[in-house]
Formats: sequence, C-alpha cells, structure tokens
Amino acid sequence: MASSKRELIEPHEGDKRYIRRDDEGRIKESTDVSRSLSQDVRKDAKNEAEPGHGDRGDRKG
Repeated sequence: MASSKRELIEPHEGDKRYIRRDDEGRIKESTDVSRSLSQDVRKDAKNEAEPGHGDRGDRKG
C-alpha cells in the first residue's frame, strides 16, 4: 500500500506540522516542520523521493 503525500498544516499560529493521512482521512503520522527540515539537512538519503514525500529520501537535482 502506498503512503499518502505529506500535508502541511498549522493547527495554531507558530506550530507548523507535516502530516500523513490514512485511507479514512484520519491523521496517521505527524512531524514538526523545523525538526523535519533540520534532520533532512544533516543526512544524505539512500533513496530518491517522489514529490510530496520529502521525508522518504532526497529529491533529484
């Protein structure tokens, strides 16, 4: 089963999060944006990611 794309939400001002939803539209996974971006800079991915799945690997170019 393929994962849904990440969606950026801001439940309240100053709290931006990336979420994934399950087949029924419920939030399956949630990650704070600043933590996600800071970890991404520190690591080189082994995989190439599709648009909307930036946490699953690096992007082309």
